[in-house]
Amino acid sequence: MTVVLDALTALVTDTVADAASEWDVAGEIPIDVLRGLGAKGVLCAEANPKFGGLGLSGTDNGELTAHTGTLCSSLRSVMTSQGMAAWTIQRFGDQAQRTRYIGRLTGGELAAVAFSEPGAGSDLAGMATEIRRDGDDIVVHGTKTWITVAAYADWIVVFGRHGSGGAIAVVPTSAPGVRVTRVADPLGCRAGGHARVELDRVRLPAENLLAVAGQPMLMLTTIALTYGRLSVAWGCVGMLRACLTAVARHAANREQFGKPLLRHQLVARHLAELYAAERTATFACEQASRSWDGGSPEQVPASVLAKHVAAGNAARGAASAMQVLASAGAAGGHVVERAYRDAKLMEIIEGSNEICQLILAEHAASAAG
Repeated sequence: MTVVLDALTALVTDTVADAASEWDVAGEIPIDVLRGLGAKGVLCAEANPKFGGLGLSGTDNGELTAHTGTLCSSLRSVMTSQGMAAWTIQRFGDQAQRTRYIGRLTGGELAAVAFSEPGAGSDLAGMATEIRRDGDDIVVHGTKTWITVAAYADWIVVFGRHGSGGAIAVVPTSAPGVRVTRVADPLGCRAGGHARVELDRVRLPAENLLAVAGQPMLMLTTIALTYGRLSVAWGCVGMLRACLTAVARHAANREQFGKPLLRHQLVARHLAELYAAERTATFACEQASRSWDGGSPEQVPASVLAKHVAAGNAARGAASAMQVLASAGAAGGHVVERAYRDAKLMEIIEGSNEICQLILAEHAASAAG
């Protein structure tokens, strides 16, 4: 698998080249770039080969995600969304749905995953979006906010209420009643295609309802979010690696008071702490991905731990990197300037720091008996 992973990382490197800053400033990645990567399987590389995917392990896909994160967090956020859409369908769809939808994702189409709403962010049990059966159709009604990739998406994997449980519907963005409004000038991952999605009694064939309708909402969202949390965590590792490289080069070459910055102990401390932050986040991600690949019952808390550690380390590490680079890193589009903004969002999405802490506290209490 190393040969495949090397080829994929090279493809991402060649595709991004020096365009990440331009995409960030413009707030958009060219759609042909996204479709091209999608058609080559890069955006959901863990998808099963029998559905057109590349079948990467969670660990290898994590390293691919981290590599993408070193170059462009907006592209990484597209990868997270596409991968989560494929995983959700692979996990919850029937055979026909898996073949149809995952095959389209690996054929160049783009998908978003919609959880959050105006009244349901951290508390996803408070979702108001309704997915109901009506004869041979389903009707989807509600509003989703801050949905990554929605501005690019051909279709959206929508989570909503279904009777006393939950359901997941595949909603084409071209369907009557769907309105997608791009988020203007977001703080971070500016080219991630964040948007508000309004679903006004969208009528679709019943085959667009995944096969798990009526299952507990918490179960549905937790399984989907486990993939997303791992992906975000690995993306944060990538940001840490990018910041570490930038700081190490700057500290070695920039002189102040007659010697390189690296020879000033307070600056060296920043570099040491940044290195420790990257290593710690990487180890947490590797452990979580091993749990994921092995189907361990610990994969949910492990993914929460990885996301919590990596996101917090990335936010603090990017701030430290900015402190060392000072004005050299403050220019719009600089890798550290982007990381400084992007990392903050990582402490919020896929479970805020506080939600992660609550989950980890409950897990610790349970483990202690």
